Amino acid sequence: MTLEYTPVRTAHAHVIRDDAEALAAARVLADEFAPGASERDRGRRLPFDEVERFSASGLWGITVPRAFGGGAVSHATLAEVTALVSEADPALGQIPQNHYCLVDAVRLIGNPAQQDFFFREALQGRRFGNAVSESGGANAKVVTARLSRTPEGLRLNGRKFYSTGAIFAHWVPVAAKDEEDRQVLVYLPREAPGLQVLDDWTGFGQRTTASGTVTAENVAVDPLHVLPRAQLFEPPTIHGPFAQLLHAAIDLGIGRAAMADLRTWVRERARPWPDSGVARAADDPLTLSRVGELVIQLHAAEALLQRAGVRLDLARDEATPEHVTESSIAVAEAKVLTTEFALRAATTLIELGGTQSTLSEHNLDRHWRNARTHTVHDPVRWKPHAVGNHWLNGTTPQRHASL
Repeated sequence: MTLEYTPVRTAHAHVIRDDAEALAAARVLADEFAPGASERDRGRRLPFDEVERFSASGLWGITVPRAFGGGAVSHATLAEVTALVSEADPALGQIPQNHYCLVDAVRLIGNPAQQDFFFREALQGRRFGNAVSESGGANAKVVTARLSRTPEGLRLNGRKFYSTGAIFAHWVPVAAKDEEDRQVLVYLPREAPGLQVLDDWTGFGQRTTASGTVTAENVAVDPLHVLPRAQLFEPPTIHGPFAQLLHAAIDLGIGRAAMADLRTWVRERARPWPDSGVARAADDPLTLSRVGELVIQLHAAEALLQRAGVRLDLARDEATPEHVTESSIAVAEAKVLTTEFALRAATTLIELGGTQSTLSEHNLDRHWRNARTHTVHDPVRWKPHAVGNHWLNGTTPQRHASL
């Protein structure tokens, strides 16, 4: 199905002032979102109402710097907020991931007028979508969208895919190249004539992120809305590991959700293997061993994610090349473990739950589908290489965006 949507504007958003308030708000929303997550997945029902509730809560503004009225929460808090929401519904964890990254881009490369404008938008509940990636190119970093000067002013043309959040957004930032072949980010109003956002995402997991196509055909562009994307990593910044931290938090949430269902199924539904000599699956010694290994992996993933958040705080406040590198490596370590944990938890749920856990009415396969889909967002196989090369040879990892 391919449909175009126009979102409802958020009338008002609460302003969250500190980390404790952000975590409390995330727990409340997670409790609200979780009961309907399976049915939204089953029916591919896009969560418009839930996204409105999410941004009205103030959580979409928690990374705005304090100088502009925001809470500027720690990265560990932002990761835990993302994990809490993702445990309830990982689509709702992924949709604002791009928003947070594009708010961070305003912090890093926006001029004072752009920062004043877009930070106020974020605090008012306005959502930034994503139209960065393209499909069909030689690799994921190829950008063919173009910003051109015309007698009528700046115009944007291009086609994007994997545009998570764009359908729900008030602003759709588009990665493009200008006439000097420099990369730019163009923040387009969602209602701009010539901008089309399609619901043509057909992934078997993360079904309700609407990560489909955005097209721009001769869209008029206000110069205030053009940011120099080429400057995102010069001098070294945390923009790349910032994005990766949130991806790791989404995977952690998916794994936690699978663990919650595993606990219920092993305690209440699964049957023990006859050779175990026990009456309950929850007393099977081999099951207990498998569950124990998963719990240890969960706690290790949580610790690495928190450690990475602390390193990012330091690199944000003191953006030396050394601090940026250490934060990148710390996030890479967390990303490896959260990926492995999410996939293993989702698979073990079905294994220990037994054949009845595969029945479609239970929809337990959604955890594996979500984990497998989201964890191929970037090649995690490259991260142990980066960690080992840094530890052994002092090599600095490549700096690039990963929305």
